[in-house]
Amino acid sequence: QVQLRDSGGGLVQTGGSLRLSCAASGRTSSSYAMGWFRQAPGKEREFVAAITWIGGRTFYADSVKGRFTISRDSAKNTTYLQMNSLKPEDTAVYYCALAGSIATISKGYWGQGTQVTVSS
Repeated sequence: QVQLRDSGGGLVQTGGSLRLSCAASGRTSSSYAMGWFRQAPGKEREFVAAITWIGGRTFYADSVKGRFTISRDSAKNTTYLQMNSLKPEDTAVYYCALAGSIATISKGYWGQGTQVTVSS
């Protein structure tokens, strides 16, 4: 079993920054991927970013490219999402995800979610 604990959300003004963290514990494989999704009120959950644990390849949704950066700390089994130049449309609950590969990132384990609110 894998547990994910995501944190770091909050209230920020347009143009501000936040850094989300997600710590994985339990039976994590040595080769997996972690990522972030978000869900705004009345909308479906959508992919934001992901990173492979081996090699550190990164993937981003077009809507966040150039503003968000995903990274990992292998020693801490933790992934981070640095969010800069935040916009009101980034307001959502952000969920951390972990799976065996990038291709199955939405089908693995989930964190409990952390609220990000960007005020205009």
